[in-house]
Amino acid sequence: MRIAEISSPDLHHAVTDPHSHLLSQIESSIKDLERHSPESPFPEPLSTSLRLRLSHLTSLSPFSNSVKLQIWKLSYRLWNSCVDLSNASAVLSSSSTKFTNEHANLRQISADLLFLANDVIGVPSPAFKSASFFYKTGIIWHDLRKFDQAINCFEKATDLTARIDVTTITDNEERKLLLSLNLARARSAWEVSDRNLAITLLNRAKTVLFGCAENYKALANQYLVFGKIVLSNNEACGVNEGLKLMNEALELCEKGMRIVKRHDETLALKTLRSKTLRFIAASHLQRDEFESVLKCVKVLRESSGGDDHPSLSVLAMKAWLGLGRFGEAEKELKGMVVNKDVPEGVWVSAVESYFQAAGVAGAETAKGVFLGLLGRCHVSAGAAIRVVRRVVGDGMAVEGSRVRAKVVAEVVSDERVVALFAGEEAVKERTTMHAVLWNCAADHFRSKDYETSAEMFEKSMLYVPYNIENRILRAKGFRVLCLCHLGLSHLDRAQEYINEAEKLEPNIACAFLKFKINLQKNDCNGAITQVQAMTTCLDFTPDFLSLSAHEAIACRSLPVAVSSLSNLLNFYPSGKPMPTTEVMVLRTLITILTEDSGKELETLKYMKRAHKRLTELGPDCFFGKGEVGRRERDWLAVNSWNTGTRVGKEVKYGLCADFFRLASEFYSVVIDGEVQGNNVMVCKSLILTVSAMIADEKQRKATLLDTEVKQAIELLDRAGKILTTTSVGSQVEGDEITTIDPNLFFTYTLNAYDLHTRLNETGSEQLLLVEKFAASKSCSPNYLLQLGLHASQGPRSNPEVATFALKTCLSALLASPLPDYQCVALTVRKLIAVCAIHKGDTDDDVVYCMYKQAYRIMVGLKAGEYPLEEGKWLAMTAWNRAALPVRLGQVEAARKWMSIGLDLAGKVPGMDMYKSCMEDFVGGLENKFRGNGNG
Repeated sequence: MRIAEISSPDLHHAVTDPHSHLLSQIESSIKDLERHSPESPFPEPLSTSLRLRLSHLTSLSPFSNSVKLQIWKLSYRLWNSCVDLSNASAVLSSSSTKFTNEHANLRQISADLLFLANDVIGVPSPAFKSASFFYKTGIIWHDLRKFDQAINCFEKATDLTARIDVTTITDNEERKLLLSLNLARARSAWEVSDRNLAITLLNRAKTVLFGCAENYKALANQYLVFGKIVLSNNEACGVNEGLKLMNEALELCEKGMRIVKRHDETLALKTLRSKTLRFIAASHLQRDEFESVLKCVKVLRESSGGDDHPSLSVLAMKAWLGLGRFGEAEKELKGMVVNKDVPEGVWVSAVESYFQAAGVAGAETAKGVFLGLLGRCHVSAGAAIRVVRRVVGDGMAVEGSRVRAKVVAEVVSDERVVALFAGEEAVKERTTMHAVLWNCAADHFRSKDYETSAEMFEKSMLYVPYNIENRILRAKGFRVLCLCHLGLSHLDRAQEYINEAEKLEPNIACAFLKFKINLQKNDCNGAITQVQAMTTCLDFTPDFLSLSAHEAIACRSLPVAVSSLSNLLNFYPSGKPMPTTEVMVLRTLITILTEDSGKELETLKYMKRAHKRLTELGPDCFFGKGEVGRRERDWLAVNSWNTGTRVGKEVKYGLCADFFRLASEFYSVVIDGEVQGNNVMVCKSLILTVSAMIADEKQRKATLLDTEVKQAIELLDRAGKILTTTSVGSQVEGDEITTIDPNLFFTYTLNAYDLHTRLNETGSEQLLLVEKFAASKSCSPNYLLQLGLHASQGPRSNPEVATFALKTCLSALLASPLPDYQCVALTVRKLIAVCAIHKGDTDDDVVYCMYKQAYRIMVGLKAGEYPLEEGKWLAMTAWNRAALPVRLGQVEAARKWMSIGLDLAGKVPGMDMYKSCMEDFVGGLENKFRGNGNG
């Protein structure tokens, strides 16, 4: 019966009815809703006002049958308006949202209105109609995921239908409603995690199947859905529960197939049964019950008509793999090749599973299956990528990575595979395949498997189009191939690849790789030329010169390393950011050069450059601050000193002087926080610098220029100032020499004396130097003797200095507890010689006093303690000095010298015969003097 056919009094004429006002207001709101545009959302005040009036109306129950009919009609009008508006808005809107909360509220109000009049007389099955409204409203709430409201609606609908005896129901729609209501309640209960209630409701639904195939199918499908959800959660306890639910679905399918007779109904149940069996097989597979999986597959394949679903081969293959029977698994996999109904995603997944289980041993099979599929059906580029990714594996830790890479190389180089990635529509897939192959090649490169890496990089080039847009990517590929063949020492191949890369994109990377090739070919000139070429590249940075130097050092190609570092030094004055400090570059250069003998001039060049840059930048900027700066300074100073020492031993005095002078400059640098530099080493370096200059002069047989002499004197003056404030001795504290070696002080004095004599100065300056040295603690008789000898010889001799030095030496020798009479004798002889030569006969007493002093020295000595030859020399020369006075008749002078001669001869062993002759001569001479009256 239609609602319009139900007779009811006119609401407009029932003004005396107490419900009329409320019903009129409800009707007015419904009319507003009927006039509402579907393009606009539901007005919210409408549902609020309707809910309020419904509440007031409920409070006026019970109602007469006529009022119930009015309520019934109003409910249907409200419901139909909602249906019309939702249908119209669904047509107008592209949104996937079908319902809104406001729409659901209006449907709920309509259902509640109908509930007030559910026992109206004149309407057939009013309870079912009211239950239908609540059921449909609950479905809307469920879709909006308002599960509490949905459950409330379903429970009201259930209460409305619970009072009816199901055996009396003959209407199919009412029967369907009973089943749908149970299924809907079960779904909502499942959503709020009340699984027990959900299963209970499904079990109750078995009582309302009414022998209908569609009902059996719906209930079985719901069991299957719940079972699939449980399995998808991957819970350990869920596998059994999921399997139980699926068995319920299977039992319902089989029961329904026994009851129904129509072919189409039976076919639908068979399809669902097969689907359920496949999921049961999947659940067994999840529990590693491989035999059960195979039984399910066998049942499906042997069933009436034969089930050849694509998943069966996958299930069977995985089960065989689980049992370790790879032969049967391989047969199942190959069987998919001839089955055209197998979707691409299924066989790709199967290939992945097989390869994951079989590992490297299955690589060839995976390749064969994939290539076989290419010939039978359309394979997408995405499928090819999945297979390649699976075979390649994740990283180099995968077992048999080289075998895997070889299989992949064969697959991706197949013309049919390459064709899959051709065209503009496959740009994304082509990029992905290139990335997969590139990353695989990079992994092998990092593990130094250059052969496999080169092959994979070559295959990746198949997926780079020959166009302008990909020119840079192709150039990059050629460069990495060059690196691979460099690693394999295939230098000609590497040269070919880098030439190709340079044609596409000439840059610094190409220039650097050419440099590496020249290095490995031991072509130093070519490598040096390439170093120069790198600096002309547009994308050049100084880092490449630093890297070139490291490469050259690693190859022991020192000339190339020197070239790279010297070029790098040219960029420091620009002030641009550099890869390392300038002093570090210089230090590396100097280290390289000092390893090769004969490179002293180049070493000196960079030492001088370091000193120049030090002067320009200052110590803190050049060396650095704190401990770092001190280490850098000390390194240069020590290496200058050591190199100077080495070339000095090699008799290269000119270079020696330069290095020691640089050492003095470096040692004198003061780093922040220091009071002064290493003054002791500065002093030593300065003294040795001048010594080397003088030695070089003698070696060259040339004479120092006056400017050079003055320069040397200035250096010694600096050393002299340090000597006045530094103790002299040989004490060593820790690793640092804190005092000046006495030998250096002597060298300083000797050099200073020598240089000052060249400037035609008065002897007072030289005498002052010697006197100062004689007063120092470093003075020794031996040093004084050498100074005396030096001052007494040569064209610039200084008798005053010689006399002072020798006399001081003699005094020091005699003051010793155990005098060295050899030195004493030599000193006496030199003193007599100096006095005799420079004083002449004008001061004969000075010479005589020296002989007299020699006699006093000899008095008391043991025989032979004073050197015999020196004693004879004294006696003979003293006697011989009497010859001239004798000829001149100078009796007293003759007697004086003959007397000292006899005295000295008496102290010298072995001169007895000489002494006897001397005495006879003296006696005869005395008689002669007396005969002449000169006695």
